[in-house]
Amino acid sequence: MNTTDCLFCRIVAGEIPATVVRETRTTLAFRDIGPKAPVHVLVIPKEHYADVATLAEGDPGLAGEVLATAAAVAEEEGLLGDGFRLLFNTGAYGGQEVFHVHAHLLGGAPLGPMLAGNLS
Repeated sequence: MNTTDCLFCRIVAGEIPATVVRETRTTLAFRDIGPKAPVHVLVIPKEHYADVATLAEGDPGLAGEVLATAAAVAEEEGLLGDGFRLLFNTGAYGGQEVFHVHAHLLGGAPLGPMLAGNLS
């Protein structure tokens, strides 16, 4: 994929607006436009990697920075006391829709079961 066609690369470049809640030299955290919980923030590396497996293999240090940013946002959003969910969707079966690795940070209310339906 050409990164000029990537939605999240365009957000990083400032071409598409986003409600940024935290930015570091290497990561960006912004509110999801279709939140699934009272707090729903996407945390991404600024550098383009298609998915979490590619990121973990290509730059484990950057993967750690994504996790550190997610933890900092969880604290800033007041989620540490009651807990939160951090979710990476990867590939078609995992439900990934934007092929730039991103963590969904969800919290602010009970989130229910991990999977909504029967997989069999």
